[in-house]
Amino acid sequence: MKRIATALALSTALAAPAFAQSQGDWTFGAGIINVNPKSDNGTLAGAAATLNDDTQISLTVEYFIRDNLGIELLAATPFEHDIALAGAYAGTTKQLPPTLSLNYHFPTKGKIKPFLGVGLNYTTFFEESSPLGTLSLDDSWGLALNAGADWQVSDNGALRLNVRYIDIDSEAFLNGASIGTAEIDPLIVGVAYVHRF
Repeated sequence: MKRIATALALSTALAAPAFAQSQGDWTFGAGIINVNPKSDNGTLAGAAATLNDDTQISLTVEYFIRDNLGIELLAATPFEHDIALAGAYAGTTKQLPPTLSLNYHFPTKGKIKPFLGVGLNYTTFFEESSPLGTLSLDDSWGLALNAGADWQVSDNGALRLNVRYIDIDSEAFLNGASIGTAEIDPLIVGVAYVHRF
């Protein structure tokens, strides 16, 4: 009888969801993310615009309002992008893209726990510069989508890989005059360690 009880307890433990998040849990994540704008960033001053990618440190905090359902805030150190017009350097800008998402973490039974999320992004641009004159970019509000998975490495820790799409459009001004809208719309790839409290 003891063997049967032990076997049942062991099988229950092995079947338990990995890195399960319960209502009231908090997680904190730290890692790196790459912001990679789409290849065609619109037309500025009559020329095709492109912005390069950048990689920075990322931080996330998530609070679980229900089992497996969390509200997450993404923050990062400032990203810097060079701006090219018709292939020629035309300026640079820095930006911060804090993003608030509602994520659903699927209650799987293995060590891999996928999740999907949707949310709102606010991107603020600053320290713009250009050899052509005074450059400025309007801040942006847009939809954010999030997909990824956690791989459990300890009782409270996991390695996370995720991909985000963010709708970022910003009206650009040169010497106070509008020169068009930069359609940045990046894919964001992140790798992080996430700890549950």
